[in-house]
Amino acid sequence: MRRGLVIFLVINLLFVGFLVRSVSTLLMLLFEDGSRDAIHRAEIPAPKSGLIETRPQLIPKIIHQTYINESVPAHWKEAQQTCIDLHADYEYKLWTDKGSRDFIAQEYPWFLDTFDNYNHPIQRADAIRYFVLAHFGGIYIDLDDGCNRRLDPLLSYPAWLRRTIPTGISNDAMGAIPQHAFFLRVIDSLQKYNRNWQLPYITVMYSTGPLFLSVIWKEHLHEVTRQEERVRVLMPDEYNRHAWSFFAHHRGSSWHGRDAQLIFWMGRHWMFITAIGFVLAGLVGLCAWWVYGRMLLLGAPKGQSSSSSSSSSFLLRLPIVPPFWRRVSAKDRYELVDRHEV
Repeated sequence: MRRGLVIFLVINLLFVGFLVRSVSTLLMLLFEDGSRDAIHRAEIPAPKSGLIETRPQLIPKIIHQTYINESVPAHWKEAQQTCIDLHADYEYKLWTDKGSRDFIAQEYPWFLDTFDNYNHPIQRADAIRYFVLAHFGGIYIDLDDGCNRRLDPLLSYPAWLRRTIPTGISNDAMGAIPQHAFFLRVIDSLQKYNRNWQLPYITVMYSTGPLFLSVIWKEHLHEVTRQEERVRVLMPDEYNRHAWSFFAHHRGSSWHGRDAQLIFWMGRHWMFITAIGFVLAGLVGLCAWWVYGRMLLLGAPKGQSSSSSSSSSFLLRLPIVPPFWRRVSAKDRYELVDRHEV
């Protein structure tokens, strides 16, 4: 019986191990704050500081944004214009749906099939930003992010992303040199992560959105071997919380659906969800143990219990009794019978 118990426990441990391995990167994200790669405020010159001119310019002066067509909605016009006005010496590229598809077809034809078959338009808007940064370099900015100051200090880093709370990074503002190792890895991973998770919010977030990018970022952190492969992290204060921050957030996130409200609720009550998960896991384990015990009992040879048919019938009716207790109990009965006959 002990052998059967060991086999049962080993199978369950392997199953749990497989599940943990499958989400290991997501779990590690909970403990990653990005501090080791943070762009600290002390190293960022103040707006109009003469120190800005002394810094190297690695990222090309290009601003990328995306929209369906060239008719940007009025509520984003102001944000868009702040970036254009502050950066008259930058090249400005607005990637429309048609322009994005034409670019993918010409430069990355191996991805065109995936690009065309995304279920949600926002997935194409996500994907194109990675491709243009990998190809041209520059700075990508969502249309709902206005520029609060010139972005010149951020051109000094080979690549940078924005930190989000409570964990991970976002894809609404980011920059890179052309052909940076991280963004090459990102575009190479898009097809692998192209899965339908039924809920639109989860599907978008984990196939092309910030969660997908966070997972690739976390994997990249473990494989950085050269300084130029490093990805720096723009922290919340430097992003948009102060007058000296780089960006100012405007109205946006129009693609979020009702399923997003469920995800946000789960995020606010993650401790409760975790506790429920452990309870459900325990119940599933008990059910599996009960099924395993019944299978062992029903599969036992008939002769093994012929001397005590009534007790076998009783055991079969038990709702939950672990098999090793049944065997021990049965053995005790047989020993008592033998002693009585002696």
